[in-house]
Amino acid sequence: MKYILPLLLMLVSYSTFGQQHQLGLRLGDPYGVTYKTPINDKFSLEGILGRGSQNSGQYYRRTFENNRPVSSARYYAHQVSGAFSLQARGIYEEAFTEDFNISEGELTVYAGLGLQFRSVSIDYYYSTPNASEDAPELVESRSNIDFGPEVFVGSSYYFEDLPIALFVEFGFLTEIVDRLHLKGQGAIGARYLFGK
Repeated sequence: MKYILPLLLMLVSYSTFGQQHQLGLRLGDPYGVTYKTPINDKFSLEGILGRGSQNSGQYYRRTFENNRPVSSARYYAHQVSGAFSLQARGIYEEAFTEDFNISEGELTVYAGLGLQFRSVSIDYYYSTPNASEDAPELVESRSNIDFGPEVFVGSSYYFEDLPIALFVEFGFLTEIVDRLHLKGQGAIGARYLFGK
């Protein structure tokens, strides 16, 4: 009997919590699947699994030249594949529906901090000065890992009669692993609200 009350409280809190889950798609940089769930009325957590865009060609060329396979290697070209991105974020969200006199649905503005991990595979094509003219190009395969904190701002619109939220956001990733690098990124997307 003494376990019934805690069990009921857990079920009620779970059913309330379960209605807040949001699952959706994000298009932009990075793009992928987004899952968001609230901690309370203003704060929520989000996880994003997807693919990030590659860095600029100059970024990869500089990376090669700073770490040549042999000291005489001359960069020729590169090819990037297998991009992967994983994000974990904390979000603060505030309603602005009344400020813009919106009669249906809810408009929110949000800001947050997170951590982002990115990985790509790179094939570097290069030559050496002593190679003969008919010698094949040399290839070195590497993995490029980017990891660091991100900051972002955005806005969401929650429909009144549909369990759907649309969002748009912009932010910056500061890469601290591999080398210090600042990258702008943004996205639009939609999420389905469970139980709404």
